[in-house]
Amino acid sequence: MSAPTLVDLDLPSELAGASPRLRGALGIPAGDGPWPGVVLVYEAFGLTDEMRRQVARMAEAGFLSLMPDLFVEGGPRRCLRATFRDIVRGEGRSFDDVETARSALVARPDCTGRVGVLGFCMGGGFALMAARNRGFRAVSANYGRLPKDLDAALSGACPVVASYGRRDLSLRGAAAKLEVALTAAGVPHDVKEYPTAGHAFLDTTDEDVPALLRPILARVLGAGPDPAAAADAWRRIDGFFRTHLAGEPEDGAKPAIEPRA
Repeated sequence: MSAPTLVDLDLPSELAGASPRLRGALGIPAGDGPWPGVVLVYEAFGLTDEMRRQVARMAEAGFLSLMPDLFVEGGPRRCLRATFRDIVRGEGRSFDDVETARSALVARPDCTGRVGVLGFCMGGGFALMAARNRGFRAVSANYGRLPKDLDAALSGACPVVASYGRRDLSLRGAAAKLEVALTAAGVPHDVKEYPTAGHAFLDTTDEDVPALLRPILARVLGAGPDPAAAADAWRRIDGFFRTHLAGEPEDGAKPAIEPRA
């Protein structure tokens, strides 16, 4: 199987609130498109080598994948607090930057026009806040903090697949609460909590985490890779996105990808 292509690109935007120097990492699947698109939103350490590997991984799975650099205006130290503030409010520069990325994918001739959003950690919370009225067709929220007004955030939301680790003490009970809320809202969903996993269990390595923080995050969040849980979570995410973005039925049959609207 041929490897996907990973490139950096500028993301000019017509949105006044978007970052003027916005850039992103684009993963292009091998072969011929068009492909459904996925906007990836990274964890709190930014557009690291680990996050680039996740972009490439989604492209290898057959999705045109784009991760905008939400910290482009100053890095994590200057932008992290403002980004979390945007997530809580459900608006702000971070949302405009993600909308810029979504629009960039939709405008490409190698995209079907059907786009989902996938978030890790901080990005997982962002993905849940973007599940309604943001133009996305499906959401993957991975160990993301739940919105304060969960019922309002999920009213009329697009389909959601979510993954949590039971060893993550900061999100204790989040999976169960999300399951109940999605069921009550009538939103198609797949929520799973992994007993052996903690925070950031989809990461392939903890090399991008500052060395001084690793023991603290491991103790409090159970943070770190869990290959077995990750393999199952990716299987669920890929299948969920193929169903809701590429129009493939859950029985595994593969009809032609839906053309652009």
